Order: sequence, then structure tokens, then C-alpha cells
Amino acid sequence: MRRILIPLALVVFFSLSASAETYIITGTATYSDNSQLVLQDITIDCEPSENQCRQFQGTTTQTDRYGNFTLAFSVDEEDDGTSILLTVKGEEFPHTINLDRLRANGGSITQNIRLSGDSTPMGAGFSSACCLLMFVIVALYVVGKTARMLSTPAGRMEFRGYKPEKYAQCPECNIPIVHHQLTKHLIVDHDIEMFEAGEMAGKALRKTWSTEDE
Repeated sequence: MRRILIPLALVVFFSLSASAETYIITGTATYSDNSQLVLQDITIDCEPSENQCRQFQGTTTQTDRYGNFTLAFSVDEEDDGTSILLTVKGEEFPHTINLDRLRANGGSITQNIRLSGDSTPMGAGFSSACCLLMFVIVALYVVGKTARMLSTPAGRMEFRGYKPEKYAQCPECNIPIVHHQLTKHLIVDHDIEMFEAGEMAGKALRKTWSTEDE
């Protein structure tokens, strides 16, 4: 009995393998604005009532950088007429397995996919517009500020890197003295001790800082 069953099993196996063939779907996936769907998964899904489709469910391929794709899976005569769904980015595209058409076309069937949405979401476009508007406002502000600076001699000097010295009133003689020279002026010209001169200079400089803040 065992000698009979093994050859019979082999015959059945090879007969089933011989009846199976590769079903190939090729096409191009695009958005509604005709831009290519780049590097996105295309997966086979099934209608709830289509039980024959379950064996193909989950078969996945990916588009290339031009939006082209090739989806291949094995079918046999019983699968002829089975409905499947090609799903991509949440959208579904029906396809009916047609073996006669497959053989007539040389082993592959072309089905292009066109999504209902554009390649750029509205939110992204709005964000880009806001960024562009902000850039224009900042650019106009910078150009206006630079123009005002260059309209005066002092501004032109500052634009070249020169900054005018800042002065503070000497608390002893009320003469304007450059900030970094005030302590030295108090020590040398007014014969004030170093620590006292430092405190006096600090008080005088703090007054100029508060004036600048205002």
C-alpha cells in the first residue's frame, strides 16, 4: 500500500504545480495631480464576501522612484474570476483575476492606479506659504533697517564695523569720559583711591545702562 500511495501523492503534487501559474500585475501609481507615487506599498486586500481572495491577502510590492510597480503571485484555474483589491495609502482599487487576458497579454496585466488626493497635503501647502510669507517680512525688515543705517554717516560707520565709544559723566567734574577710562580718570585726575574710584565708576556706569534700557 505504501508503495502505491507515495507515487500517487507525487503525481497529485506535480499535477497541482503544473496547473499553477504566476499572475503579474504591472502599472504606474500616481496622485490626482499626475505626480508619481514614490516608494509606497501596494498590498492585496479582499472584500468581506470574497473567500477565494484570502490566499492572496497581504501580498505586497512597492513602487519605484518613478511610481512603477509589479505585483506577482501564484494562481490556478479555480482562481479565475476572483476579485481582489489593490490598496495603497488607504485607497482601494478593484481587480478581477482574468487568466485568459493574462495569457493573451504574454503573462502580465497592466492596471494603473490614480489616487484621489494630491501629492502635497493642504496643511503642508499652507505651512509652506506661511514660511514664505514670514521670510518675506523678515527680509523686508532687514533691508529697511540696513537702508536707514546707511542713510546717516554714523550708520555707515557702524555698518563697516565701527562702533562709537560710550561716555559717562564723571561724578567729580561732570566731564564726559569714555566708559573704560572712567576709573583711571578718577584715580589719576582726582587722586581717589582705587577701590573708591571703582565704586564711583560703577555707580556712574549703572546710570548710563538704565538710560540705555529706557
